[in-house]
Amino acid sequence: MKLGQQAMEALKSQIDGALEIGDDLVVAGVIAIEGTQILIEKEKEKLLEYFSDGFLWNTVRTLEKCRVPEMLSEPFKDEIHARYDLGTGGVLSGLWKMTEASGTGLRADLRAIPVRQETIEICERLDVNLYKLLSDGAVLLGCTDGAKVVQECLHQQIPAAVIGKAVEGNDRLLYSGGLTRYLERPSQDELTRFSWGEKWRKDKKWQD
Repeated sequence: MKLGQQAMEALKSQIDGALEIGDDLVVAGVIAIEGTQILIEKEKEKLLEYFSDGFLWNTVRTLEKCRVPEMLSEPFKDEIHARYDLGTGGVLSGLWKMTEASGTGLRADLRAIPVRQETIEICERLDVNLYKLLSDGAVLLGCTDGAKVVQECLHQQIPAAVIGKAVEGNDRLLYSGGLTRYLERPSQDELTRFSWGEKWRKDKKWQD
């Protein structure tokens, strides 16, 4: 179902710029930083059944160091056509918003997206989809030369990877190993599945 004019204008206001056909899609930083930190805070008792307190403490500190600086785009601003600071709904929400606002399709490999092993393990224990988890601290970029942008990010000690490409048409395909599926319109963030999640969402005034 297509967005109405007002909804589309609101969506476009969340994206800096717009994708062009053929742009590389780059994730700078690691996804699910904020969500993982909140899960450790709110579900610590459950997580201590599987992990040591030291592991959880170190994870919070490590993830905090992975946040992308505000001025990330400056060294290669001419390469970047679109930027979206990831947040509620995680990287899948960001991919949908950027392609929907730009009127493009996409091909993206989920396995290429930068994520910490600690996040993977915590999400597995709590049955959380890390690709739909609050991801403040990471950035989605659409750019002409993704390899160049990634190289500059790595030079700044920022994890980054080309994860896909903007393509002509409306098909938005996600690959993971031998599996292929369509990118769907984002649902609520994974944190809202928890008993405390909806209250936390309202208190923090997340932007869907």
